[in-house]
Amino acid sequence: MYAILDIETTGGKYNEEGITEIAIYKFDGHKVVDQFISLINPERPIQPFVVNLTGINNKMLRNAPKFYEVAKRIVEITTDCIIVAHNASFDYRILRTEFDRLGYEYERQSLCTVELSQKLIPDQKSYSLGKLVRSLGIAISDRHRATGDAQATVKLFKLLLSKDVEKTILKETVRLDTKKKVNDKLLRLLENLPSATGVYYIHRKDGGIIYIGKSKNIKKRVTQHFTNENRKSRKIQEEVTNVTYEITGSELLALLKENEEIKRNKPRYNRTFKRTKFNQALYQFTDQNGYINLIVKKVDRRKKRITTFSNRQQAKSFMHRWAEEYQLCLQFIGLDKDNEKGSDSSNDMDNACESQEVHNARIQEFISQHSFDRKNMMIIDRGRDIDEQSVILIENGKFLGIGYFNLNHQINNIDILKSIITPMHHDSDAQHIIQSYVRQHKRLKVVPLGEK
Repeated sequence: MYAILDIETTGGKYNEEGITEIAIYKFDGHKVVDQFISLINPERPIQPFVVNLTGINNKMLRNAPKFYEVAKRIVEITTDCIIVAHNASFDYRILRTEFDRLGYEYERQSLCTVELSQKLIPDQKSYSLGKLVRSLGIAISDRHRATGDAQATVKLFKLLLSKDVEKTILKETVRLDTKKKVNDKLLRLLENLPSATGVYYIHRKDGGIIYIGKSKNIKKRVTQHFTNENRKSRKIQEEVTNVTYEITGSELLALLKENEEIKRNKPRYNRTFKRTKFNQALYQFTDQNGYINLIVKKVDRRKKRITTFSNRQQAKSFMHRWAEEYQLCLQFIGLDKDNEKGSDSSNDMDNACESQEVHNARIQEFISQHSFDRKNMMIIDRGRDIDEQSVILIENGKFLGIGYFNLNHQINNIDILKSIITPMHHDSDAQHIIQSYVRQHKRLKVVPLGEK
């Protein structure tokens, strides 16, 4: 199954572009079986040359959904599909960047019709989409719009499939990690790994740990280490003699254990963890009129923060969502200026700017829900077995540790909880992991244990 897509963007600096339009056609090799087409509010201005090229302007996108509002549909329509695009490295990079801003790891296999065309239809004057399809007698309309370009790519891909009689080009071009040979040593190590959520440890000959990771599917993730061809993966493949693991059941517990274990063991190939996981934070202050304001800015470790974000784009997405959920006045949470740049905001938001008393009550309710400050609580998630649940303990706003308990036991006494948890170190990274995960997974059960 293929997800043939085209993306239009705002233009701008590398990895700072935003998506303005996306078209995805799910293709089974014979016909289109599903589709998703949408304008997208990029929450940033469009470069003038892009407006001239695509005809898409800021005004057109004011009422369009933001990326986080369509992300679930994109995941659904592309699940178990190979991404196909003309210059796939660009479209796939843009898509992954948007998901990264939401804190979601988006991974798909990819296939580029430029590369395929160069091999299957050689000696063309140009391999740009417009010139190529016209030279092949394929009709194209709405050039430089996602729908028109994606439809043309579908027709081009059909032609390429028919030309690939031996199917050799497709096999070579699809970015399939598992197609690479795995030697006998690595195959033996993979045999005993579970397809479960947890933390894994890659060991060298003397037993030392050279890499620690977490995954919702340990076997699949380690297979990627053993088949990738980048420099780090090749080093791991050369040095590995054993892989051990710990099943956590909960992805949140896996993230916390990974954070703790990497800092404790300092494995050679976990260099990325030397950088903090977040660079933006949400702060509060009271203005001269007595209104509580919220502001997102770069992390200042001297100041008390409400919550943190991986990047500014993720912060803006959540702030817009919270403005609607808590009916917060945009001018007091740093979002009113977005309207001047074409961002969408509901007219109902104007009604949120009420009296100081009402406004401050709404802000305090929001802060109470999203800050750990002085809170005692436990977060309950799935366990390692069907009759077990996991628990994360927070006391006085600090993360104390993780543990498990049987479903038949109702535990809400903080002293009992302390006796069953494995103590872990509280730091800003651990707090960011917990807050970020909780706000993205509404199914989690958060149980207050009383304030201190």
